[in-house]
Amino acid sequence: MQRQQKELTTKRNRVYMHILKIIHGYPPNYYAGSEVYSQSVCNELSKRHKVSVFTREENLYAPDFSIRHKKAIENLDLYFVNNPQGKDGYQHKQMDDNFADLLKQLKPDIAYIGHLNHLSTGLIDELNKQKIPIVFMLHDYWLMCPRGQFLTRSIGKRNNFAVCNGQNDQKCACDCYEVYFSGKETEREQDIEAWSNWVNRRMTETKAIIDKVDLFIAPAKYLRNRFINDFGILESKIIYLDYGFPTEYLTQTEKSKDKSNFTFGYIGTHIPAKGVNLLIEAFKQIEQPATLKIFGRENGQSTKALKKMAETSVNPIEFCGEYVNKNLANIVFANVDCIIVPSIWAENSPLVIHEAQECKVPVITANYGGMCEYVHHKVNGLLFEHRNANALAEQMLWAFENPLKMVEFGKHGYLYSKDGKVPDIQEHCKELIKLFENVKTK
Repeated sequence: MQRQQKELTTKRNRVYMHILKIIHGYPPNYYAGSEVYSQSVCNELSKRHKVSVFTREENLYAPDFSIRHKKAIENLDLYFVNNPQGKDGYQHKQMDDNFADLLKQLKPDIAYIGHLNHLSTGLIDELNKQKIPIVFMLHDYWLMCPRGQFLTRSIGKRNNFAVCNGQNDQKCACDCYEVYFSGKETEREQDIEAWSNWVNRRMTETKAIIDKVDLFIAPAKYLRNRFINDFGILESKIIYLDYGFPTEYLTQTEKSKDKSNFTFGYIGTHIPAKGVNLLIEAFKQIEQPATLKIFGRENGQSTKALKKMAETSVNPIEFCGEYVNKNLANIVFANVDCIIVPSIWAENSPLVIHEAQECKVPVITANYGGMCEYVHHKVNGLLFEHRNANALAEQMLWAFENPLKMVEFGKHGYLYSKDGKVPDIQEHCKELIKLFENVKTK
């Protein structure tokens, strides 16, 4: 009996594979969707496998590209590369060299990449040199768009965050990198040429990654199609697999008894791409008694401007600050009637949509990108015309006037499963391991 228990314990504790996770940020330093997903995956994979995370930190007082090691939990180690100044760079030789030395030390079986922004495209070459297979989860459009979201970043123009309809070197220079121009009209043509050439070199570098990666994963069918049609990834080389979630923190809770008004909620960062300003403008059109709760870490001047915008609302707009993911169901979802995802870029598979659906909270989001892939109009939520504050206000008013129907929409939850539940992180990681093993044996 003791021998059997010992063998069972040994089997449970056995490490089967060494996985190197590469991601541009990791909690608690960075807390956006790809970072939260990465932490969930690494925590789960480390229960049976050895996991090393290569990520970045920004320490202005430490040497650039130095690597700091931190033990997280059993079977999970964090390696922080210091990159406080190379935000717009896409390749850093010193980082690549230090990474190559680390690879020789770690000897991972496979690399699972989430993002190379703020890191270096040269990491891919070092993995290839040491014959380490690569699986790449696509979280946005960074490989095919220098800024990652197909949103322009102009200066002095009426709309500084327009949706870009496709990558073009000169258009990128004028629409996104004009912020670095000298500002002198006599030098404008030189600036355009210089930045067009920079974009061209950058795009040549990222396009070459296609042949250096063994398998790409897209968490939304919309995203997969974009990379096939616009970037030339072969259909056989990119699969669809939605995110997985540690659903134990997404248990259904009773609604707050202190809430009297119909309450709309927002969860996320306070940056222009997320469309929080669009949400505030839409909510200000609601004259009936309602409340808007905005959850998420404050972001300096951006949050200050949003609060100023909210001052003219006849109904209360509450900035509720940060939340801890494990308390999401009780702190956020128990206190709202629906969640709004108003992003002005083509989000692919927002975590917050899934989290709300798991808690049976209906979602209002845009009819664009992967957002409308997971929310179907008047089935499990409501859709509005992308980037249109008036259209969003119309759907918010409909929700206010039809609270019982909204409750019914919430009950449908996630549409891609029979029981309306989002993919569990355990099952998701089992699928990942199958993919890793298939890639290793090719």
